Amino acid sequence: MANELTFTQSATILNSLLEQAQGRASITAVNETQFVAQAQIALQIGYEGIMNSLSQVLSRTIFSIRPYSRKLKGLYADAIRYGNHVRKISAIDGEFEEDDRSKLRDGYSIDPWKVNKPKALQMNWYGENVYQVSKTFFKDQLDTAFSSSSEFGSFVSMVLQNISDMIEQKHEVTARATLSNLIAGKSVADTDNVYHLISEYKTEKGIEDDDFNYRSTENFPDFARWLYSFIETLSDKLTERGIMYHMNVDGKAINRHTPKEEQVMYLYGPLMNSIKNEVKSVTFNEELLKMIDFEKVNYWQSPADPEKVIVTPNYIDAEGELVEAEESVTVDNIFGVLFDRECAGYTVVNTWSQSTPMNARGGYTNTFWHFTDRPWLDLTENAVVLLLDEATESDSGSDDSGSDDSGSDDSGSDDSGSDDNNSGET
Repeated sequence: MANELTFTQSATILNSLLEQAQGRASITAVNETQFVAQAQIALQIGYEGIMNSLSQVLSRTIFSIRPYSRKLKGLYADAIRYGNHVRKISAIDGEFEEDDRSKLRDGYSIDPWKVNKPKALQMNWYGENVYQVSKTFFKDQLDTAFSSSSEFGSFVSMVLQNISDMIEQKHEVTARATLSNLIAGKSVADTDNVYHLISEYKTEKGIEDDDFNYRSTENFPDFARWLYSFIETLSDKLTERGIMYHMNVDGKAINRHTPKEEQVMYLYGPLMNSIKNEVKSVTFNEELLKMIDFEKVNYWQSPADPEKVIVTPNYIDAEGELVEAEESVTVDNIFGVLFDRECAGYTVVNTWSQSTPMNARGGYTNTFWHFTDRPWLDLTENAVVLLLDEATESDSGSDDSGSDDSGSDDSGSDDSGSDDNNSGET
């Protein structure tokens, strides 16, 4: 099938995302089932090293280069923290017991050795994405294309900066892919935590107008103020310990809480700019519209269709099993996502570069850059998705939401996260 990836073809997914991110291609479905999560296939990138585009020396040479810094840095985790991020063990709450002191009777004893095993859930991650970039440097370029050693040095610096910019954008694309997989996965498997903001606003305000336009001059200021309040309240709710804002595995409901300092939020930049210039600029007390810390996102997958992602995601179901979607999922009108820092991210490990010895026959050396990205997604951590639309019947409820907190007896079984099978992996 066209969407299947093999070891040698897996660079195509990153190149497709990169083309969309750079505006060189329109938004299309991207298969991320083997990009974010375990058993990830190595991605390889190579560039032709033969250079034939330089003219003979002219009067002046301008080296056009500008350092690039990746977006979505909040998704990055250092290798010390997640360099070997292969498993996560979460404690499962047990039941409170009656106090045995009230049961004391003459002639009877209380068994102090009754077993009550700790209950746990283990999540496993596998695989990583491996990248390679290479360039060829020719010894004779110094004589034929440049007027001095300093000019040649500037050229080499330009090439090296270009390599750095390429790698920075590759990390950014990895972050966008991880984020889009989170959004698409929640929209399929955990719809209770996908909020349709127009519906929420209309319900709270008692608006029944089918033609309601939140962007109209008369509606936008009040909608913006409500939106700030809604997000602040939602952020507060994530700090409470409970099972509501994440996936739960049947029989092993996980109580989570996300302190403010561990919350990561990305919001759609163009709308935030509109709020800043159309609402906050005329607000008497601007402090009332203070948002929690967030990073603006100019587009989620492609600048050609900035509010949309089209991906084939993977996610876990209520049994903790990995599900790879068979068809692409389209999520439109994306305003933002708020999640626990441990829900999604990536780390970069095994970064190194090395040059080959001089090829005496060809008069050149090759330099290779290698690095490994390890993106992860854990839907059992708190995460909510915010959409600027109205809910439809298909958006209400999901059998895979995994919000069962019954705490069935099998939650304390001997294999509660100790075996190596794929149960509970993401």
